[in-house]
Amino acid sequence: MERFTVSLDTDLAQQFAQFMTQRGYTNRSEAVRDLMRERLQQEQLQPTLDTTAYCVGNLTYVYNHHERELSSRVTQSHHDHHDLVVAMQHVHLDHDNCLETVIVKGNVSMVQAFADSVMSASGVRHGKLHIIPVETQTTSHAHGYAPYTRHFSHTHFRPIN
Repeated sequence: MERFTVSLDTDLAQQFAQFMTQRGYTNRSEAVRDLMRERLQQEQLQPTLDTTAYCVGNLTYVYNHHERELSSRVTQSHHDHHDLVVAMQHVHLDHDNCLETVIVKGNVSMVQAFADSVMSASGVRHGKLHIIPVETQTTSHAHGYAPYTRHFSHTHFRPIN
């Protein structure tokens, strides 16, 4: 294990201590390691020329359901991207506002573009996309017996360390 020293100004050190308390960390080293891992994973997912990178993720956003045709536009966007959208949950926060969380999987740049299009829609606020890089592997197998054999193909996702 490699050691290094970090100097922080007082305000940042206090914010970090509060972060550690809120998240239940008992030592600074593990908190710093987790923050570094998270940031480095996000760096791997930044749009690059590598269009083969895959991810799984969660898009969460709040919107005003009284905004003209917003609900139907967002729903249409989900249908238009059925290859990316795995599941969606809709929650009524109050008389005016709804929260939706969408589970997504697929090519990083396509997931990011889908999320950006939803979050930038007029009336959508507080949107956030959380993505996790994954490696994919497709396998095939068969069920049944001749002449009723059916062939299936599945894509398996494994988080990247």
